[in-house]
Formats: sequence, C-alpha cells, structure tokens
Amino acid sequence: MSRRVAVSGYYGFGNTGDEAIALAITREVRKRGIMPLLLSNTPGDSAQTFGCEAAARMRPGALVSALVRSNVLLSGGGGLLQDKTSARTLSYYLGVIRLARLMGKRVVVFNQSVGPLSPQGGRRVAAALAGLRIIVRDAGSLETLKGLGLKGELGGDPALLLSPTPGLSRDLQSVIIAPRGDVTGALEPLQQVTLQLRRAGRQVTALSFMPDHDDVAAHALGANHVISTRDPQTALDAIAGSGYVIGVRLHALILAAAAGTPFSGVAYDPKIQGFCADAGAPSHPVPPTPSILMEEVIRRVTPDWNAIEDMKLRALHSFSWALN
Repeated sequence: MSRRVAVSGYYGFGNTGDEAIALAITREVRKRGIMPLLLSNTPGDSAQTFGCEAAARMRPGALVSALVRSNVLLSGGGGLLQDKTSARTLSYYLGVIRLARLMGKRVVVFNQSVGPLSPQGGRRVAAALAGLRIIVRDAGSLETLKGLGLKGELGGDPALLLSPTPGLSRDLQSVIIAPRGDVTGALEPLQQVTLQLRRAGRQVTALSFMPDHDDVAAHALGANHVISTRDPQTALDAIAGSGYVIGVRLHALILAAAAGTPFSGVAYDPKIQGFCADAGAPSHPVPPTPSILMEEVIRRVTPDWNAIEDMKLRALHSFSWALN
C-alpha cells in the first residue's frame, strides 16, 4: 500500500478558512511524497479542488474504508475539539480518533485549537487523547491541555504557509473587514468603522469567508466592495493587496499574517484572542470600540513579525513531527 494520510476536519462545508487549512495540508503532505485523503462533506468537490483523494466524512462505510487505506490520521487542523457550538461536533471528531486507534492507525492531533470545553467535554477529550501526539496552534491550547493532564507541542496553523499570487501590488489605503454572520454584537461597531473609514477616503472591502453565513453581514457593513468567496487563494490575494485587516473570522487574521498585512482581531472566541496574543497583534472583545479600531487602522499597528515567522516555522516543522 502506498503511504496515505487521512485528514479529519471541517472540510467541504464552504468555509474559506477551513478550505485554506485543507489547501495547505494537502500541498505540504504531497511535497513529502505522501497521498492526502480528505474526509469531506463534499468529497467530489474536495478531490477536484485539492487534487487529492477524498471520502464522505459522514458515511460510515466510506469513513472506515478511508482509514483502512491510510497509515496515519491527522485530526485537524482547526478548532475541532470544543463543545461550545455542539456536543455532537466533539463526539464526531473524538469518534473518528477512537475508530482510527481501534484500527491500529497512528493518530496525531494536528495544529488544532483545543477548547472551549465543558467539564464533561474536557473529561472526554482527556480520555480519547491519552497517549497521542498532540500538536496545537496556539499557546492557550497548551494551557488547556495541561489542565486536562495532557502534554502538547506548539505548532502553527497550516494556512500560515500559503502564499499570495506573485506580482500583486498593495494599496495601503484599502482596508479589509471580515465579519461573521452569527457574531451580531460586532456588526454595528464595524458599520461605524466602515463609515468613518470611507469618510476618511479609505476603500473598504467586506470579505465574506462563508457565503451562506456571512453574506448578509458583509453587505450590511456599507463597504465600497463585497467579496464573497469559498476560495482561499481569492481571499488571500485580496488581503495581500490591502493595507489593513479587521477580522471577526479567525482565518482573515491568519491569512493576513501569511500575506504580511497588519491586522486587528475581534475576539468572539478564545481562538481569536489566542492567535492575536501569539502574533503580538491587537484583539478586542465583542462589541469592539470603533474609535480604537479606527486608531489601529490609521496608525497601521503592526504585529510582531518575528513571532509570526516563528509560527510559520513551527507550522512547517509540524508536518515532519507528525509524519516522520
């Protein structure tokens, strides 16, 4: 059997951030002469988009077959091990991990954020992950693991390894704002920021990372332009051509870091705060204060680029840690 790696995550749901993770993982795995096999909601589309094998993540027969044909399961990346959105989400990802372990496969928790977890969820994660190699993408997740009695290693989000299309020019007067449709408390402050930026002569683009969920919020901002996309390269290139990013979506910030564009986060979830803290970038609670965001954009507050380079190196090295 040729060497094959199954990859479990939130793939094939039209979320540009998770598709960016899938793009980066499949590229890096193939560079090492290994075939990636994505567990996807839309396996046909994923296979075509990423040039790899894919299997239906919710069909038991397809899932078992994918694991049988694989040597390793990478659980991640993304924020999979949490029960804030639903206990069923956690049950699914832990179930895939347990199944792979029962089949004798090597399992690596790969560049995930861990948490938020209820006490019961924490106990379930601790039991399912005992003895596994665990690589997380932010320092806060290391602390969460420690509280569960687990040891982890600090990696980095795989999407940090993506590159903009060569030859793009950057407009320092343009600003990208990436809302999230279900974080309604951020919408009015971001509308105020958009209005003030446009009055100051800035070009504002609203970037919808998950069209089915974010389009209404993106169109409500009052921006000069709206980009609605499921393509991570399109999102990355838009960010690379801008002067600043304000992101409620985590991967708006991660792609900004990848592109060398300064950014501010709106921390509706600990993973936003964790990434910004690790990157030395500003983050704000919900609702954010428009005047502070405006000041950061005007001053073009920069993150700690050395810290981001370290993140990229850890993301790159994590593939060797996981696959060797």
